[in-house]
Amino acid sequence: MQDINMVAMQVIMNACSGRDKVDEALEAMAENDFDRASILLEEADQDLLKAHVAQTSMIQSQAAGNHTEYSLLFIHAQDTLMTSNSEMRIAKNVLPVFIKQSQMIEQMRKGA
Repeated sequence: MQDINMVAMQVIMNACSGRDKVDEALEAMAENDFDRASILLEEADQDLLKAHVAQTSMIQSQAAGNHTEYSLLFIHAQDTLMTSNSEMRIAKNVLPVFIKQSQMIEQMRKGA
């Protein structure tokens, strides 16, 4: 049987690592370093996947009938993962916007 607080810490650590990489990716986008941003978003995806797998294992254990005690830390972990996932989705959606804007600016410079 898994310790819910240990799983919560795994979720938090991986979700926060993913969130940090999303932040770095956004900084890279602001600097027009789109290759670096893409790599960081891929790395963040892997961290968030690890967090999701840990969370899911606990949920499946409880669904299978294993007693799981209430844990405020686990709720915090789920909230952290959900927020990090939302930030990841936004970052993935704005990357093409940054790329297109950069291309348009470059075209304007060449035309001027």
